[in-house]
Amino acid sequence: MTKVNFEDWGLIDYQLAWDQQEAIFKGMVDHKLNQRDVPQVDQTLVNNSLIFCQHPHVYTLGKSGKKENLLLDEEGLKIHHAKFYPINRGGDITYHGPGQLVGYPLFDLEQFFTDIHKYLRYLEEAVILTLAEYGVVGGRYEGYTGVWIDPDKPSARKICAMGVRCSRWVTMHGFAFNILTDLSYFQYIIPCGIDDKDVTSLERELGYKPDFDEVSFKLKENIAKQFLFNFS
Repeated sequence: MTKVNFEDWGLIDYQLAWDQQEAIFKGMVDHKLNQRDVPQVDQTLVNNSLIFCQHPHVYTLGKSGKKENLLLDEEGLKIHHAKFYPINRGGDITYHGPGQLVGYPLFDLEQFFTDIHKYLRYLEEAVILTLAEYGVVGGRYEGYTGVWIDPDKPSARKICAMGVRCSRWVTMHGFAFNILTDLSYFQYIIPCGIDDKDVTSLERELGYKPDFDEVSFKLKENIAKQFLFNFS
């Protein structure tokens, strides 16, 4: 069974986390490129990682996003103590902040399956299963990635956003799951470019503050079960 290294980086500056991700990602891709012409190579020598963290207030814009979906100017960002980064993942704009669980799976999908859509569905399913452990019914909103509450109703609201990058079947970036998130920060963007749907958190859905570490542990285990790996 595939092994995955788990790391919890805690509350970490977005740029620092991005730089560390890029270093791991580059090491994985370079290793695969260096070994591709070597006969009898054990590809499992490419180490996989699952990283959990939180970020100080920050907005990130994916490659397909529109800058106008950020509704704050430079002064507004300073007032709200937030940063802004255009980054190299898919998707549009989103927010990260304390109380939101950000997950960065750095997986060599050739050790699992070579299907990026299946990869996203598995991440979504892990979140859906975690929500179910708290009696919250999550689902998918057709045409969009991520996890939603009441996706088929006018009250549809997003609880987990996703945006990934994949090269040589190695993934980076990942998901942002609102647990104890300050949702007021979403009013300063058009989240994921969708202007007619709300954003929610597990705290809001439950009506009380769940234990952040407990939710994180449950999600970590559900990801492992979906992808059928063990933690090294």
